Parts: sequence; C-alpha cells; structure tokens
Amino acid sequence: MMNLPEVRGKLTPNRDLSDLTWMRVGGPADFLFQPADVEDLQAFLRQLSPEIDVFPMGVGSNLIVRDGGLRAVVIRLGRGFNGIEVEGDTVTAGAAALDAHVARKAADAGLDLTFLRTIPGSIGGAVRMNAGCYGLYTADVFQKATIVTRDGALHTLGPDDLSFQYRQTEFPDGAVLVSATFKAPAGDPQALHARMEAQLQKRNDTQPTKDRSAGSTFRNPAGFSSTGHADDVHDLKAWKVIDDAGLRGARKGGAQMSEKHSNFMINTGDATAADLEQLGEEVRKKVYDSSGIKLEWEIMRVGDPQTK
Repeated sequence: MMNLPEVRGKLTPNRDLSDLTWMRVGGPADFLFQPADVEDLQAFLRQLSPEIDVFPMGVGSNLIVRDGGLRAVVIRLGRGFNGIEVEGDTVTAGAAALDAHVARKAADAGLDLTFLRTIPGSIGGAVRMNAGCYGLYTADVFQKATIVTRDGALHTLGPDDLSFQYRQTEFPDGAVLVSATFKAPAGDPQALHARMEAQLQKRNDTQPTKDRSAGSTFRNPAGFSSTGHADDVHDLKAWKVIDDAGLRGARKGGAQMSEKHSNFMINTGDATAADLEQLGEEVRKKVYDSSGIKLEWEIMRVGDPQTK
C-alpha cells in the first residue's frame, strides 16, 4: 500500500475509471485524488514521492483508459477549479470549467469564444490538446496558463512555453494545469448565441452525439501531392480516407466506427478498451495499406492492458 500525503479533498484507492470516461471503459487507478483547491493540490504534490506517477485527468471526453487500469495517482479537478471570470476582453477559466460553459459565459459578456461551444471536455484538456473547431484553435486566443508542478510550485506559462502544435502542446512532466486566460474578440451577445445554436445543430446533424464516443478518433492527416513539395501540401480529412478504405461501420467486439461519421469510434454497449484500441489499429493499418496514409490517434490511450 502506498503511503500518500494527508489531503483535504477526496483520495480514493483502487478507483475504477470507466464511469469517468465518455467511452465508459477502463480499469482502476491506484488512487483517484480530487483536491479541494489549489493549495490542497500543491501540498499533495509537494509531499508525494517522486517515484509515484501522477496523471491529470479532465472529464474523460478524449480518453481511453485501458482495461488493466493506471498505476498512478489520477488527479481530477472539480468544483474548486471550475470558476469563470470575465474582465475586459479576457476570460479566465478554471481547468475543470466545461468548454461549452466558457463559450456561453463569454458570449453573455459580448466576447467571442464560440468555437469552444461544440468541443467536448474541459478547459484543461482544450489547452493541452490545442482543441479547435471551425478554423480556430485554442492557441489563437490563449494568453497564459497557471500550472502546479510536481514540486508543488505554481508557475505561469505563456504561449511560447507551450509550443502549440496541431492537437498538442508541451507541458512539464506531471504538471497539473489549474486555470487558463484567453483574449477574445468582441461580438454581439445575441449574434454569438445564435451562431452557437447553429453550430450545435450542425454537430448533431453530422456527428453521433447520442452515442458513447470520444470525439474524433484520428487527427486529420497532412497530405502531399505526388511531387511532395511543401507548397503542394493540402488538407485531408480522416473520415474521407477511412471511407475510401471501406471502413465506415467497421466493428471489433463492441466497438464500431460510426455509420454517421466514420472518424468517430463508438462503444455500442459492451466494448472493452481492448476492442476500441484494436479496432483503431486495424483502421490505421487498412488505411495505410490502401492509401499509404498514416493516421495518428487523436484520442489519448493510457494505462495497462488487461492481464489474463
């Protein structure tokens, strides 16, 4: 049994994680820590043995936890980390604030963060994954983030510190993001809310929003013409190359590539994490065999496989 620091929040041993992910799969974490506030998180990390791994987890919207679980302390931020404050043209949100809530509160104040409205998940994940939609990315509005490092210290990171790239950023190992500040362009509140309603309708029409999924399974690949020159780069869509390989609706156990949107992997009801990951790997292989395109996972996969 690990000797862990005393906390004011909630520390649960051997906590099953399946109900904390949108895919509803996965085994237990050694511990789940839900800190009461920033100071509780700082004190815990300061006293935690550096030999014990930590894994910051958001709302599990872009995550597959493998069936064997995680040999780590999973840190999940909650009520003490979901505040949203608007000042002038900036919005500061706790890492646990939902993207949709931030977009709506910004719109109420006449600030345009509408691209966040249809992105599943929380602000911590949006920053870490440089989440984007409708041609805008988190990096386009990001000003700064506050993190707690493994030694319990608070640090402020700017855009250059995160090295924003497509669907990824660079963070210190074991660091926990606790809040982020964005600078947003002005807009008419009524028009911003109308735009978000239209975006929601479009998403519901084209994506399997009522199924258990984790959003886009694979990143959109970069493509090159036959000459391979940089100025010949063009955007490809992952769903299109999956369709071209004949994989819309492909299944593995309880896992399926959605009939509605073939870059969405869904749990039809009884999938294991192994089903989901194996289906994804089969799709990657068949797409490569048919087109030479290497799809890269957008969904994060963590933990250990189930041992027999």
